[in-house]
This record gives sequence, C-alpha cells and structure tokens, in this order.
Amino acid sequence: MKTSILTFFLLFGLSVHAQKLTDVTYSDQSATLKGKTIKMSKKNQPGVLILPAWMGIDDEAQQAAINLSNQGYKTFIADIYGADNLPNNPQKAREMSSFYKSNPDLYQKRIQLAINELIKQGANPDKIAVIGYCFGGTGALESARGLQPVQGVVSIHGNLGKGTRENGPINTKVLVLNGADDASVSQQDITNFENEMKQAKVDWQFINYANSKHTFTNPKSADYNKIMADRAWKHTLLFLDEVLKN
Repeated sequence: MKTSILTFFLLFGLSVHAQKLTDVTYSDQSATLKGKTIKMSKKNQPGVLILPAWMGIDDEAQQAAINLSNQGYKTFIADIYGADNLPNNPQKAREMSSFYKSNPDLYQKRIQLAINELIKQGANPDKIAVIGYCFGGTGALESARGLQPVQGVVSIHGNLGKGTRENGPINTKVLVLNGADDASVSQQDITNFENEMKQAKVDWQFINYANSKHTFTNPKSADYNKIMADRAWKHTLLFLDEVLKN
C-alpha cells in the first residue's frame, strides 16, 4: 500500500513538473524577447503558437499553453512587445497594441520569429497553428494575411479590421470566435471580414457567442461567460485537431 501511494505521488510530481512553463529568450535584432514553453522530450509534435492579449503574457495564455500541451501539442507563447517593454497599465497597453495594429508588417515579423522559436523547441514545421486572444486574436489574422507557413489560425475575440489595406490572398484555414455583444466589433467589421474571406476563397468559419461581451473567455474578466467560454474552447480543439492531427 505504501509503495502504491509513493508511486502515485511520484507520478503526480512528474506530471506537474512536465507542465511547468519555462522562459525562452529569443530576439528581434537588438530587442530581447521572452516567450514561454513547456519543455518536453518528445519532438516533432504538432505545434500551437499562442498570441496573448494586450497586457502581454497573462494567465489566460499560460493556461491555454498548459491545456493544449495536455492535448498533445507543442506550445509556445509569443512575446510581441519585448522583455523590457511590457505595458504596466491599460492605457499603455492600448498605445502599444495600436502601434502593432497600425504597423502590421512589424506585428507579422514578431509572430514569425515566435513561429521559428516554436519549431526550434520541437514542433513539426509542417503542422503549425496560431491562436490568439484579443490583441493576439488580431495577430492570428495577421498571420493569415501575412501568408505565414501555418495550417490554421484562431482569433478569439480579436479585432477583425486591417485598416485601409486591400484584401489579399490567404492560404490557411481561419476560425473566428466572437462575442455577439462585443462593442469593439461592429457589424461593418464583420461584413468586411466576411467579404475578405470570400474574396480569398479561404476555408473560414465565424462563430458568434450569445450574451458574450469582449473578453468572454477570460475567467478574470467581468465579461466572463463560462458556458460560452467552454463552447469556444471545444470549437478551438475541434479546429486544431482537424488542421493539425488529420
């Protein structure tokens, strides 16, 4: 009996250790970036890059990395702003995220660097997807617009707009998970997005979640809607399984 109990706690301890997120330092020329991953011995797993919301790497992004790791994915959380350049309040986060939204080439570059790092950490380069929350959801769409080498992107309550740029080609599958009551996403935004997808003749899906405001998937947000958040997660897993495991 004592041996069984000891074995249980040993295995439990190994499981907890396996799910520990560790920092990974990489760079964009002189800028130091610090992402997070879960170190695992298994190589060539399907990989998921996670783009965090506008405050930088937060609990929601980290929990997603752990949950996806449990599903058999190699995960990496990107650092978009830089290790020494994190916003310390919402106003600063708005300014910094707006800069990258207004300079999509720079946003796409930071995403591509994170994809490269995900592959270095052991992900299969032919089986990569990008998911993002809020500002990161906008980034997921920028990954698609930038024709980055990914099999699918998931935008979770992200901004749909792309400024005055013309619609262009898209060669990856796209899933958008949107709160139906998100005041930051207008009906015109949705119409423009749908027209962009149709023009590109891409495999896309747009899901509206009832009674859900902007950050409806974040348990720490006043907008949190557990029922819809759980559905959104199931839809995310279904999509990732399709594009990365089939």
